Amino acid sequence: MPSFDIMSEVDQPSLRNAVTVANSKIAGRHDFKGTSANVELGDKLITLFGDSDFQLDQMKAILLPEMTKKSVDVRCLDYGDVQKISGNKVKQEVKVRVGVDQDLAKKIVKLIKDSKLKVQAAIQGDAVRVSGAKRDVLQEAIALVKKQITDFPLQFGNFRD
Repeated sequence: MPSFDIMSEVDQPSLRNAVTVANSKIAGRHDFKGTSANVELGDKLITLFGDSDFQLDQMKAILLPEMTKKSVDVRCLDYGDVQKISGNKVKQEVKVRVGVDQDLAKKIVKLIKDSKLKVQAAIQGDAVRVSGAKRDVLQEAIALVKKQITDFPLQFGNFRD
C-alpha cells in the first residue's frame, strides 16, 4: 500500500554553517567591536548574546538571511523572551523546532480525515504517516496539507509504493 511521511527536519550542518558565518560577520562589523555580541548553537537551541535589545535585533537581521541562504527554513524558529544577564547584558534563546509536535500532528490527521480523501493518517512519534490505495490520492493529500499548513515547515518524504 503506497504511503509517505509528513515530518519536519532541519539540516544541522547547514544551520551550524549559517551560525558560523553570522558570527564572523558580527565580529567584522564596526558597530559590534568591543561588545559581547555572539551567537551560540546548542543541540536544538540558538542563543543570542548582546549588550542591548537593539543588538539582538541586529544579530537576528544578520542570522536569518544566512539561514535562508543555507536553505534552513526560518519558520522552524521559536523565539523566547529577552533575558537580562549580568550587568547590562542580554540574551535570547531561540528554539529550533524539529519534528511534528502532537498538536500539529492531530491537526494534520483531522484535516486529512475531514477532507474525505481515501487515505489513512496515523501519528508515529514525531511524524505523521499517510497511506492510501493509489499514488494520486496521496498526492492530493500532500497538496491539501501544503495548502492548509503554512506556518510550520513540513517535508514530505519516505514515499513508498
